Amino acid sequence: MKKATNPPCTTSVMASSTATPSFVPSIIDGAKLGVLAMLAVLFAVQGGFVAFFLYLRRRAKRIADIELDTEWSELQRSPRTS
Repeated sequence: MKKATNPPCTTSVMASSTATPSFVPSIIDGAKLGVLAMLAVLFAVQGGFVAFFLYLRRRAKRIADIELDTEWSELQRSPRTS
């Protein structure tokens, strides 16, 4: 019985990768593209979180300013009893 020097799966992968034309993307190119796509999704989600918290910050500041203006106008309208 003859022993194989290479396992069958590496032999078939090597044979198929050398037989494919150069315009067909390889597994490595697909993995790189997948990593770039995941990074794009990651940065989009993180950007969404940042935008949401900046929105909350602006809204809280606007509401605090409105409440301060309301309180100040009420203090100016009330008669002094001293």
